[in-house]
Amino acid sequence: MTQKGDAPTLDRAATCLVRQGASTPTRMGPPGRLCTARKAPEGPARGRPGLREKPVPAAASPTLSSLGAVFILLKSALGAGLLNFPWAFYKAGGVVPAFLVELVSLVFLISGLVILGYAASISGQATYQGVVGGLCGPTVGKLCEACFIVNLLMISVAFLRVIGDQLEKLSDFLLPSAPPAPPPWYADQRFTLTLLSALVILPLSAPREIGVQKYTSILGTLAACYLALVIVVQYYLGPQGLVHETRPALRPSSWTSVFSVFPTICFGFQCHEAAVSIYRSMRNQSLSHWALVSVLSLLACCLIYSLTGVYGFLTFGTEVSADILMSYPGNDVVVIVARALFGVSIVTVYPIALFLGRSVMQDFWRRSCCRARGPRTLVEPSGPWVRGLLTVLWVAVTLAMALFLPDLSEIIGIIGGISSFFIFIFPGLCLICAVGVEPIAPRVKCCLEVWGVVSVLVGTFIFGQSTVAAALELF
Repeated sequence: MTQKGDAPTLDRAATCLVRQGASTPTRMGPPGRLCTARKAPEGPARGRPGLREKPVPAAASPTLSSLGAVFILLKSALGAGLLNFPWAFYKAGGVVPAFLVELVSLVFLISGLVILGYAASISGQATYQGVVGGLCGPTVGKLCEACFIVNLLMISVAFLRVIGDQLEKLSDFLLPSAPPAPPPWYADQRFTLTLLSALVILPLSAPREIGVQKYTSILGTLAACYLALVIVVQYYLGPQGLVHETRPALRPSSWTSVFSVFPTICFGFQCHEAAVSIYRSMRNQSLSHWALVSVLSLLACCLIYSLTGVYGFLTFGTEVSADILMSYPGNDVVVIVARALFGVSIVTVYPIALFLGRSVMQDFWRRSCCRARGPRTLVEPSGPWVRGLLTVLWVAVTLAMALFLPDLSEIIGIIGGISSFFIFIFPGLCLICAVGVEPIAPRVKCCLEVWGVVSVLVGTFIFGQSTVAAALELF
């Protein structure tokens, strides 16, 4: 199903591909005698039985620079998970086991990003769910969309809950009151969070393209770096009224406690949902360039997370809180500034999660309304009316859930478990399906398929372990 203007180009590409025995038009496949259709990179993948041909709307030419892609990818990962890393180091049994798990996870994290870029170039799709559905079939694609919506919805709720907690602590510091007296109505979290969502978060979430977020992502990244720096400095200076733990736990209580850190790592490093959208927005979409962007982003993210986790754990030891900022005194000015800047950091990452969730709803709208009659601005999901309606709906639903959610820590494990689908399982499935489409040497193909299977198995294990642990915590 293509537009009329693209038919001649696709016909010429299909003819050339049939002559050379290729199966998928692509611009960045493995070296070989593959004839490509340069003028139709958005066309659907074809040539493999069962491969879904899904129409992709015409998009503007990519304008995102490499540096902007690094900052958006980095900021997508530097979210609320930064507050939980010191607690995860404690749950893992100390610095060494937690750091080893983090390094092993980093291999799969980078691999997943590179695989998603490769799969996007093969399928020609512009969204994560489009890539999965185009390569793995409509059934897996629908599963991906369902997981996508649930995961991003819970992540957005977690972001708003963290912002609300920071607003509450800032209000207590700026407007102190006696314990029996209730805080004034304008200092209540329900009012401040609603006002912030309407005046700041909603306008930041309105743009159509994700590339606009590169400017706010720079500010958010600097705010997260300041938080890590404060935690490191506070370890050497010592928070007010705190006695250092002389012997923090250095050994895990059991082997299962080591694996309990995986949900926090998945929750912290989850930027894979945004990977395809960022990749398709870049000017330079070569696979090697995308691999470099992925490595730089995750290495910088790993450094910030590791500093926060190590020094936060060494500062408080076994008394570390699940939210590291809650472990510091509430009247420390340096910590107050860090709290305010981290709130800014979360505010800048919320629109990225909303953009990705909105893209799933727009795909559903497009499938449902493709035959509807009426003004194009009302039918086209990327139009201002539909985009604005979906944005307001997303902010309103997540805000209501954040205001009535009793405890954020109860859903961290569930979010981390669902994130394993996007970090391990779906990229592994995409790799297995993609090598079946592309003409690749048998040995290379075998190695890639084995890696895809390993990725799926690891993701399944993490999902099962984290989901069972989260369920036991709830009940």
